[in-house]
Amino acid sequence: MSSNRVVAITGASAGIGRATALRLARGGAAIVACARRVDRLQALVDEIVAGGGEAIAIAADVTREADMTRFVAGALERFGRLDVMICNAGFGIYGTVDSVTADQMRELIDVNYLGTFYAIRAALPVFRRQTTGHVIVLSSIVGKRGVPYMGAYAATKFAQVGLAECLRAELNGSNIHVSVVFPISTETEFFDVMTKASGHATRAMGPRQDATDVADAIARAIDRPVAEVYPYRKARGLVLLNAIAPGFCDRVVKKWGRKPITAPDV
Repeated sequence: MSSNRVVAITGASAGIGRATALRLARGGAAIVACARRVDRLQALVDEIVAGGGEAIAIAADVTREADMTRFVAGALERFGRLDVMICNAGFGIYGTVDSVTADQMRELIDVNYLGTFYAIRAALPVFRRQTTGHVIVLSSIVGKRGVPYMGAYAATKFAQVGLAECLRAELNGSNIHVSVVFPISTETEFFDVMTKASGHATRAMGPRQDATDVADAIARAIDRPVAEVYPYRKARGLVLLNAIAPGFCDRVVKKWGRKPITAPDV
């Protein structure tokens, strides 16, 4: 599965990005990994190479368009082509809409949305020249249905979805695919980062999944491209419920949404 493909992954040093890099490398893909933490990136590459795979690490910041251009150029220099761009880098902030600061909102937009936008912009000219390629955007189930205290984060995830849907329509009829992945709460260091950024801890009341489950779903989508990927299949039900009865869905997500362990000042 995914053999002989060259796959670029942003935010590959930890969490879903790292799990996906390892999963795809086992399937025979060559990995081009980027993140800001060079030591973790190199550890990932060393693990892939030790297992008989191919990988390179490129230190890059997704909030800098020039870095994303350099990231794609590094893939081409090493492997001669690029088959898949996985826009994975992102982080979250927890809080009521009026407690998240404007600076925090700007940082979320810079990383989660503009980071995705820059990575796609860098990859698209290559895909157009090749007449083939695949953009995969890591959104979240809150990019389909917002939950309490995640408004700022959800806004950036919805923005990713809007961008991907427009791009998919623009590319309709070509051999360039666009997929959006909608994970539920996933066991990664995402929550440690969110706790630090938010100033207080939270816990998810609903179901959870492992990063390897998301990686497996991404691998399947690369082999058989689809528009939307739900690693936790029951999450589709929430999307359907919200479309049919959004008011009732408000009550559902309020019950099962993220709860503060240390209450924020509101």
